[in-house]
Amino acid sequence: MYGSSHDGGGTARPAHPRKRVTAPLLRDRKGNAAITMVTAYDFTMARILDESGVDMLLVGDSLGMVVQGADTTIPVTLDEVSYHTRAVARGARYAHVVADMPFMSFQLSSAQALENAGKLMKEGMAHSVKLEGGVEIAEHVERITRAGIPVVGHVGLTPQSFHALGGFKVQGKSEEAARRILEDALALEQAGAFTIVLEAVPPDVAAEVTRALTVPTIGIGAGPECDGQVLVCYDLFGMSLGHRPKFAKAFAELGEAMQVATKQYIDDVRSGAFPAAEHCYAESSKAAPSAPRTKRGARKLAAV
Repeated sequence: MYGSSHDGGGTARPAHPRKRVTAPLLRDRKGNAAITMVTAYDFTMARILDESGVDMLLVGDSLGMVVQGADTTIPVTLDEVSYHTRAVARGARYAHVVADMPFMSFQLSSAQALENAGKLMKEGMAHSVKLEGGVEIAEHVERITRAGIPVVGHVGLTPQSFHALGGFKVQGKSEEAARRILEDALALEQAGAFTIVLEAVPPDVAAEVTRALTVPTIGIGAGPECDGQVLVCYDLFGMSLGHRPKFAKAFAELGEAMQVATKQYIDDVRSGAFPAAEHCYAESSKAAPSAPRTKRGARKLAAV
């Protein structure tokens, strides 16, 4: 039976199996063990991160930039987020999967927001959805949460407002701007968000917002006083090309290792070192006679 040391097929289980991370469990982490969130966009990355113990997997509309190569997140569609979320959800046995609601998928009305949030839950297999914005979208968040869909808020730098903000800039540097961020976060909490992302705000502002809220904050470029942290997976693994944000620590340099491996692969194919005998299946017992081969494995042409 479930929870025993073996399942019905005889596969050994740990004595205390890891449990699925849920919205209520995350909300209860306020002020306790820090929450870890990493973006993921496909099954393989999700499985690696999930098996490593990450609490939350965010299928961010950042996929428009890091997967599709766009300059902003604005072109990303709901169907694209749904597709990638479905792949991530299949790879996540334990982590809580959050789907970003992309630009113009929730801004028009609460009815639109609820319908599209429902689509990400039904078709994308998400466990919760994330919306960018504050006071102006609080009614949409409330409508979604009243329908039983958990919501992650997002204030500070909101990439979908790239053009309105004049680019990817730190927010909350003035007293008035910091006050608006706090008001936005409080409005989202009141509307039912179970956690709130703070992006690109001064550490003291993030700390003030974190103290004011009863739900956890998750920072990205918001300092160490948040209740958790989030990074883009490609930044975390050192796989990003070009500019790397100030807040993005690379915990490995896999991009360089991948280039080295690729160059070795190219060299081995061209030299004939790959594939070697250990990479080949056994010869057929009825194999037809073959012509002599060159060092690269290509058949020699018969003389005319």
